[in-house]
Amino acid sequence: MKRTTLVVGIFVLSLVIIVGASYAADKFAYVDLSKAFSEYEKTKSYDKVLTEKETVYDTERNKKVDEVKQFQDKMNLLSDKEKEAKKPEFETKLKALQEYDRQKQTDLRKEQDTRMKEILKDIEDAVKQYAEKEGYTLVFNDRVLVYQTKSMDITDKILGILNKGTKK
Repeated sequence: MKRTTLVVGIFVLSLVIIVGASYAADKFAYVDLSKAFSEYEKTKSYDKVLTEKETVYDTERNKKVDEVKQFQDKMNLLSDKEKEAKKPEFETKLKALQEYDRQKQTDLRKEQDTRMKEILKDIEDAVKQYAEKEGYTLVFNDRVLVYQTKSMDITDKILGILNKGTKK
């Protein structure tokens, strides 16, 4: 009887120690990536730069479109024979507009993708830095969680790290 009690006691004590150690060792948190992304000062700065570039592009594109329309309007006033003579020039202008449009759209998309990757890398680095400093075992993206408590949200702390680094 004493032996059985001793074995059960050791088993319960071992179980308590193992469960306690596992709870003490793991620390979890999550980050609202969309909030971190949108409230990061670098994102706002990059958005402003890209918007300015889009405005310049739109202005240039509109000028080129107007030139093509004016040329087409002039062609409509010509005789069929004169239209045929001007048709290659019109097609050249139209192709140049299409190429300009395609190239600028590609350039803007590439720049946006590059900047987005840079911002996501900054967020990832800030999360890693904070998690290591504070002893977190896992930090999740809030979008993959079905339920989370607000007490595990470290988004504002991550934003503090990000924006502090941006202002320097």
